[in-house]
Amino acid sequence: MNNNVLIIGTGTIGEPLIGLLANFKKKLKINVYFHKRTPLIDEVAKVNSLIDRGANLVVDEDQVKAFQELGHEPVLVYEAALTLCDVVIDCTPAGNLAKKKHYLPLASKKGKRKVFIAQGSEKGFGIPYAYGINDSVLSSNLDFIQVVSCNTHNISSIIKTLAPNINNLVYGDFTCIRRANDISQEDSFIASPQVGKHPDIRFGTHHARDTYDLFRTVHECPNIFSSALKINTQYMHIIRFNLQLKGHAAKDTIIDRLKENKFTALTYKTLTNKVFSFGRDHGYYGRIYNHTVVSIPSIYVGQLSGETLVSGYCFTPQDGNSLLSSVAAGMYAVHGKKYKDYMSHFDDLLFEEI
Repeated sequence: MNNNVLIIGTGTIGEPLIGLLANFKKKLKINVYFHKRTPLIDEVAKVNSLIDRGANLVVDEDQVKAFQELGHEPVLVYEAALTLCDVVIDCTPAGNLAKKKHYLPLASKKGKRKVFIAQGSEKGFGIPYAYGINDSVLSSNLDFIQVVSCNTHNISSIIKTLAPNINNLVYGDFTCIRRANDISQEDSFIASPQVGKHPDIRFGTHHARDTYDLFRTVHECPNIFSSALKINTQYMHIIRFNLQLKGHAAKDTIIDRLKENKFTALTYKTLTNKVFSFGRDHGYYGRIYNHTVVSIPSIYVGQLSGETLVSGYCFTPQDGNSLLSSVAAGMYAVHGKKYKDYMSHFDDLLFEEI
């Protein structure tokens, strides 16, 4: 087996992705390597846990001794791992910088093709991608992929589920009620709710812009707008959606569409902590991997001038949805068109109801 996958970073996205791939590596037919830049005594247990799961530690050449002093034994240095690995999944906020410095020179070399994947913050890194939304963009000559953010997954999934024919979407308005920071992070917490600006003259905030760019990859142009605010919680993002759809659709029809999408979880819960707690207690690696969790009590369906108005609230499963997209992009890079056969191993991680 020579399907080698390298994950860069061990933070909010990198750590669970390394664990997920390591736990499934035999079924996915891959070897898992992970790069950690900084040796930290308070993260010794984390690194040991990832190694125990079967992931191989990669460090910078000038940091080998420092990691050894903490009791770790790196398997490779960074440059050697980049050369060895077929897929590189960058989970840091410096993906575009690494692309210029390291990834583009490697991609231009002759020999076995490499695929580089970055996360939602790295706009412009590659073609935007979300598993279950625009899989048709995956192709054998794709070198750079940007997995879109968790909220972009959520908004895109609501649109695709409720308006499978994009021409039936008259208008979509989304308010992203964002958590302050992740439970694993120390910085960026706020003392009270903070409203955001609308810097994008057409889309309001980048959330609608990113969603639009995702749909553009499959030649669809949704008419959407977004706003955002941040609240003083660490649990989950919430999105308030308001869609105008052509024609008449009953509330039961709307709920049935949500039920039929395997990436959508439904819940009768209305408290964020209850949804979060369910994921912690019953989700694999403590996470929810669905695109979205829609609160049924919040759904409103009305009729106006031949159009259907659909409003409601849904919870964003933090990094869970983007983790699966990173895996899917990696599996396409390794296994080509058979990637969905390997992604079927994760179907049991998706909830129908929470």
